[in-house]
Amino acid sequence: MAAPDTREHRAPPEARGERVDQYLARAFPDLTRSRIHGLIEAGHVLTDGQPAKPAKRLRGGELLSLHVPAPVAAVPLAEELPLAVLHEDKDLVVVDKAAGMVVHPGAGHASGTLVNALLHRVKDLAGVGGELRPGIVHRLDKDTTGCLVVAKHEQTLVALQKAFKSRAVEKTYLALVHGVPPAEGRIETLYGRHPVNRQKFTGKVKEGKQAITLYRVLESFDGAALVEVDLLTGRTHQIRVHLAESGHPLLGDALYGAGRKAKGRAGEAQERLGRQALHAWRLAFAHPRTGKALNLEAPIPEDFTAALELLRGTPAEPEAKRKPAARKKAAKRATGRTR
Repeated sequence: MAAPDTREHRAPPEARGERVDQYLARAFPDLTRSRIHGLIEAGHVLTDGQPAKPAKRLRGGELLSLHVPAPVAAVPLAEELPLAVLHEDKDLVVVDKAAGMVVHPGAGHASGTLVNALLHRVKDLAGVGGELRPGIVHRLDKDTTGCLVVAKHEQTLVALQKAFKSRAVEKTYLALVHGVPPAEGRIETLYGRHPVNRQKFTGKVKEGKQAITLYRVLESFDGAALVEVDLLTGRTHQIRVHLAESGHPLLGDALYGAGRKAKGRAGEAQERLGRQALHAWRLAFAHPRTGKALNLEAPIPEDFTAALELLRGTPAEPEAKRKPAARKKAAKRATGRTR
């Protein structure tokens, strides 16, 4: 657990006119602006010995004192849940998220989440946001499987958030879609909330954030295809929306592909999966502390592999019964390529 930390900083003359919270966010880049705002509101930031206010303007020359308390116990409870770890060090952990697991506790999901599992599994959390909890850098939908990176302390969280924002993180997914798209493509749109159904997002907006998706068809079947997808941006539901609005929704996507009925082997594969056919396959980024290249790969889940074999017309034997060499061969065949 991180110890309390008190810092002092003399504001230079050129800081005159700048807000206290904005200046401190630049002076202490290992803390998020929201974290600094919370410290100010809690009375942990002083300007010349007096409690600061976030919008207070600096004159230049003030002595700024910032106290970061030791993190308190997180509200979510630690739970012993199945959790596959792909990589772990003192700064971060990369997990292979299972289908059906929600990332963070919320309405309707107070327990059984990835955060609950991490609180039990990870023993050296330093805390973020003043709480002894993991730093969720990005999210995967409940029914999406695969690679997800989590920060153990605030400095790593800030660094990873910047890496994702600057597109320095490579995110590659595998998807099974209705129909057979063109061999490859780039989908670039503005992106935002659906104007009618607020649970959905859409790339058909006049104003919004940029969203870019690249895809390649790896294998085509009767009524379906296996597609490799690279995300250049990370908008909520981006792959699901972009593929659906291009005419090829994910197999099993109840929200964006509800009106599309799969037939034949595609229908059997969709029924076998029982969820949206999306897997966060590979994740690559520079380690925020060491700079070392990390290239992580989440094994293709058994239900996804079984759906592929149904589409090929060669049902696979249960994963548990396969010998290691057979499992490796099946995973390699599932993608048809290696890197």
